[in-house]
Amino acid sequence: MSVTVVSCRAFKHLFTKVRNKDTSPLEFRTYAKRIMAMICEEGLAELSPEPLDVTTPTGSVFKGEVVTTSDIVAVSIVRAADSMLDCFLEIVPEAAVGKILIQRDEETAEPKLFYDKLPPLAGKKVVLLDPMLATGGSALCAVDVLLKQGAKIEDIVFFNVVCCPEGLARFAKEAPGLRVVTGCIDECLNDQKYIVPGLGDYGDRFFNSV
Repeated sequence: MSVTVVSCRAFKHLFTKVRNKDTSPLEFRTYAKRIMAMICEEGLAELSPEPLDVTTPTGSVFKGEVVTTSDIVAVSIVRAADSMLDCFLEIVPEAAVGKILIQRDEETAEPKLFYDKLPPLAGKKVVLLDPMLATGGSALCAVDVLLKQGAKIEDIVFFNVVCCPEGLARFAKEAPGLRVVTGCIDECLNDQKYIVPGLGDYGDRFFNSV
């Protein structure tokens, strides 16, 4: 498993805003969108870029690279990840979209699959979206759904905003070959299986349903 932690000087300021319990829902949404946009841009660079030389208006040659986006499927784990899906589609509007509904049992912290609707995944590059990676249970459940629908593990990249060592360790054990792009690796999980220091319930704060 490979893990890319997005390096961005602006994150110190942006994460301070979203982690603050006194940040209003409107502010949280504003700053969270800025973080997610940066993670989505960086994550695209993990999707097999190919070298491409282009000629600039000055007649010079720039040795660049491009990512083919016509074969990307973006899959959100409802509902918190719908916020991240919107950011991703602003960058890659041509992406196909899939949805997976998984809810965590608050007593056992284990995931339960309720619904999935996915386009064909065979031969596609799959971007799995969920802002928080805590125990890893929901994300692994989603990965299992993707694999059963024809995706290959090496073609799945998981974008998230905050993760923790416990979730990453579980991924490394149960989903080797998966790539992860994250904004931050936090310290640990607490006794309630929430990320510490974390930022609370991402979906509730983003959608103002606290």
